[in-house]
Amino acid sequence: MRNRSITHKFVTEQLHDNMRRDVFQAIADPVRRDIIGLLANDALTVNAVAENFEISRPAISKHIRILNECGVIVINQKGRERYCKLLPQNLTPVADWVEPYRRLWEEKLDSFEQYLAKIQTKNKANE
Repeated sequence: MRNRSITHKFVTEQLHDNMRRDVFQAIADPVRRDIIGLLANDALTVNAVAENFEISRPAISKHIRILNECGVIVINQKGRERYCKLLPQNLTPVADWVEPYRRLWEEKLDSFEQYLAKIQTKNKANE
């Protein structure tokens, strides 16, 4: 029975190590997106981050841990305080993924703008 427990623990740890978190998991939760937004301006202590939310401190700590595991933030210990700092370069995969959709919407909006200008020109001509 003891060997089974050790084997189970080893397999579980291996699965966890192989299931690395990525930046898309970081942004999947609205609270984590809000934390990223807060840290975009400046490094903040975990307590300073938590003060911006109406959820428990342990819940914020869990979100911060996930952001750290995803490589979106780094946590630096300074004395008794832990400072969270955003690593914006690690959000590049998200920007790369969104880019084709951004271009698509810009093209659609440009087309709509041209359509409106055409209608306004016709209306002015008919006046």
